[in-house]
Amino acid sequence: MTNLLLVSGLSLAAIVVLMAVTAITGRVQGRVSVVDTAWPLGFVVVAVVALLAGDGARWRAVLMLLLVLVWAGRLAWHITRRNHGKGEDPRYEKLLSQVPQEKRFGFAVRRVYATQGVAMWFVSLPVQVSATADDGVRWVAVVGVVVWAIGLWFEATGDRQLKRFKADPANKGKVMDRGLWAWTRHPNYFGDFTVWWGLYVVAAGAWPGVLTVLSPLAMAFFLIVVTGGRLLEKDMAKRPGYPEYQRRTSFFVPRPPRR
Repeated sequence: MTNLLLVSGLSLAAIVVLMAVTAITGRVQGRVSVVDTAWPLGFVVVAVVALLAGDGARWRAVLMLLLVLVWAGRLAWHITRRNHGKGEDPRYEKLLSQVPQEKRFGFAVRRVYATQGVAMWFVSLPVQVSATADDGVRWVAVVGVVVWAIGLWFEATGDRQLKRFKADPANKGKVMDRGLWAWTRHPNYFGDFTVWWGLYVVAAGAWPGVLTVLSPLAMAFFLIVVTGGRLLEKDMAKRPGYPEYQRRTSFFVPRPPRR
């Protein structure tokens, strides 16, 4: 328990430093959306801290770091390329419009950077706890890696298909409803959701990792309700053809499209 508290405390401290640097960077660039790149990288920071400070089974801590690094590296690179040369994300513009210009930085610190930092710490509990656990049941970790790999494939494939679709001028103004996007309206979010359930299963292979089940549930809540699918569809539903797409395509969990 003592080592778990140490790992958890150091993880929180590292997140505070990361989000402080992110907030300063965002103010210099004039874009709160830099936090979107910092989000996946924060989990890498936690995984490194857990590996260095944890006293549990070494192989599990190393495995967690590798899984988080691959997922976060791909996502951070994708977000950075997507946002390159663009202004503020409309979601953050709408949020910041609630307060006067001179108060926006403090507002962003409280509502964006601090909130995401706390969420990052809570969601990363499986990574923290697994670094302090004993050897456990190794075949459970194998199952977790398989689930993680399915999620990573789903997320990466969905992002790649959408990027290719948008790159074609003939598709301007059209709704993406091909490939994985014909089976779910948010394959990238579903992939992210599955990745974190896979990481939870890896952690659950040894006590007390099984107790961190609220972490992937929290990630699911963020992806579906808070910053993910529901929020995005408030604007997307206004686009021509999107209501029809909603009627024939699953919101989150993939399934064959309706006729």
